[in-house]
Amino acid sequence: MTTSPGPLVIGHRGASGYRPEHTRSAYELAFAQGVDAVEPDLVATKDRVLVIRHENEISGTTDVASHPEFADRRTTRDIDGVSLTGWFTEDFTWAELATLRARERLPKVRPHNTEHGDEGILRLVDLIALLDAAPLSARGARIGMVAEIKHASYFASIGLPLDELFGNELASAGWTDDDRLTVESFEETVLGQIRDRGVRARYVFLVDVEGAPADQVAQRGADARPYSSYLTVDGMAALAVAADGISFDKHLLQEADASGSAVGAELVARAHAAGLTVFCWTLRAENRFLAKALRNGTSASRFGDWKTEFLELMGMGVDGVFTDQPDLAIAARSALLLE
Repeated sequence: MTTSPGPLVIGHRGASGYRPEHTRSAYELAFAQGVDAVEPDLVATKDRVLVIRHENEISGTTDVASHPEFADRRTTRDIDGVSLTGWFTEDFTWAELATLRARERLPKVRPHNTEHGDEGILRLVDLIALLDAAPLSARGARIGMVAEIKHASYFASIGLPLDELFGNELASAGWTDDDRLTVESFEETVLGQIRDRGVRARYVFLVDVEGAPADQVAQRGADARPYSSYLTVDGMAALAVAADGISFDKHLLQEADASGSAVGAELVARAHAAGLTVFCWTLRAENRFLAKALRNGTSASRFGDWKTEFLELMGMGVDGVFTDQPDLAIAARSALLLE
């Protein structure tokens, strides 16, 4: 991916602010808008195929509930400490999932996306094919992929090791030595496992606002290392031994110190000092996702003063941002570079 000035713009599940997430049209629109990379979330089927869905529970992103032939697959599972009821990818073969249609995950916030309802879901191999045929980014570089490995400890516990499946599919596609690849996860363990398989990529650890990584909980229970421990000088130094980058929930960067100033610039500088690349997620334009002071009216779906937030976060010195509206993030980046 490019090293030009300003942060990378990464299409979060494609251009998911304009099309249902993780669909072909969402990715193709992100390409057309000029993204530097796109981000798929990867989960597994029972026959060991990696599919692109926000979660392995798919009732909110597909029409599975309307398929009577799958009614008996509805069940309740504990996924990383959260009890979920619905339909899970690991209970289906790829051939079965291929009969489903994608649906908008946030219909009340993005009602316009509900008009795009006749697309199937994608596999990792499908996105790789799209990337290999994609145009160049707005900066004139090949578009990259930031692959998020979801619920790795859970999938390993049921005999579906995502590191193995991911490595095998990349090898088949010729992507194990491709400089367009970044791998990210909320679990540090699976990043190391994929690296050990010889996959050349940039490895990024995702940090949530609270709680602890699922692999830590699986290994250590109540003694699991919390996400907050990764934010210290020592925590970042230790992370830099195993990973190339760190990715913050934007709310971590927007938290205020005693003087009322956002702490983001300090966190970013601390990570850079440890040798880590810094990413931030997720930039979204709708009122629903903006601070009250930046909202425009009361409608959750209406665009607020997104530009102020985008510029604030980019101005903290991050190296990349994940966004549902790539065109707006690219416009903000251009404005930032003119300042």
